[in-house]
Amino acid sequence: MEGLFAEARERGRRESADQLNQAVRRIRQAPDVERLGGILLDAAAAFCTGAALFCIEGGVARGERIRGVPQGTQEVFHGLEIPLAAAAALAGAVESRDPVIAASTPSEVSTAMLKLAGHRPDGRVSIFPVVVREEVPALVYAWGTVQGPALELLSQVAAAVWSELSTAVPEPLPELVQIATVASPAAVEPSPVALPPVTGWDRIAPKDQQIHFRAQRFARVQVAGLRLHQADVVQTARAQRNLYDALQKQIDAARETFRQSFFAPCASMADYLHLELVRTLANDDPELLGENYPGPMV
Repeated sequence: MEGLFAEARERGRRESADQLNQAVRRIRQAPDVERLGGILLDAAAAFCTGAALFCIEGGVARGERIRGVPQGTQEVFHGLEIPLAAAAALAGAVESRDPVIAASTPSEVSTAMLKLAGHRPDGRVSIFPVVVREEVPALVYAWGTVQGPALELLSQVAAAVWSELSTAVPEPLPELVQIATVASPAAVEPSPVALPPVTGWDRIAPKDQQIHFRAQRFARVQVAGLRLHQADVVQTARAQRNLYDALQKQIDAARETFRQSFFAPCASMADYLHLELVRTLANDDPELLGENYPGPMV
């Protein structure tokens, strides 16, 4: 019996991991932002009883798509507008840029959402922000049986893809790798026309710009995976301020892959993995990585 239980448990883990892997792959292949939202919601719906996608504009959460409800309710939800001031849980996820778990009450999720989703008075909802360049353009709203770590990972992967699809250039290069050309004083001639300054990004070849895009996505997915699969270790290591010591094997492997895949073919590369480790894993506090952390790969 113990062998059968162990086999069933291992089979369930493999199936769950495969399902999550396929969901991530579909999100990464999204051709544009509009279809990305639908792909994200379909992927999220596999890890909860019901799910909805809100777009955030001007202090209002606008309903885009919903799963786990009748067809008629789906039509009503599309275009539904909920002021964030009238839904504390939605507002909290937007303001904190972190997942929020709240009671399904009118003050937390609004009366309209309470009725549309058929929430129980003693129910719970989970809200996952899609954070794109420090802004929250969308929220994944889930209820029922919710696999929180999986939904958080999907939201983070979608945020990385959203960032790439919605802009022509990636995040500004950090100062440590900004590219600048310093001319000798004798070579500088006055010009009658004031030209705009040339940034480091302007000097990067188009093919290298695409490598920067992929490097950012790789960094975000790697760190999101650590938060998902090593959640308990991350929480303990943050408190002990030794994230690198606790996750050295995984971090070193990611660093080596990043070095070979991005630094080797691109001379202008920034250490996006280091930036993501500091920002997401260490909550913008580099000291949480610990004194043994080797620092950026530059």
